[in-house]
Amino acid sequence: DINMTVYFSAAENGFFDDAFKADYISAGTWPADAIVISEQWHQYLLEGQRKGKVIVLNTYNQPVLDDPPAPTKEQLDAEAEALKATLIAAASETISILKDAVDLGRATKEEEALLLAWREYRISLNRIDTSNAPDIEWPVKPT
Repeated sequence: DINMTVYFSAAENGFFDDAFKADYISAGTWPADAIVISEQWHQYLLEGQRKGKVIVLNTYNQPVLDDPPAPTKEQLDAEAEALKATLIAAASETISILKDAVDLGRATKEEEALLLAWREYRISLNRIDTSNAPDIEWPVKPT
């Protein structure tokens, strides 16, 4: 088992392997703030990232794990807008299929009722103001 030396650069927010240090230096890309961290700490940080944590610097400029920052209002609004678009697209697909059965005179009473419910649902979705994210009361999908 070969022990490799791992470096962390806060400026680059990344890890650097000692095996490639000469290449980085000759390319002029070796970070000036690179500090050595143990292989165990490197693995701990990577595992924390896999579990949703973020790497930040402590008061000694060493990499540690922390909770990710809360999403911004803009991020919440964008997520809500994306969800709204996805839900409307899915509703439109269902409506299209149900409408085929109605248009061809082959719809059951249940399908006719479901078509109306899906159309009402799509109207409700369309009227959602995503700037109220995350405090949005999403309509319930018809079943």
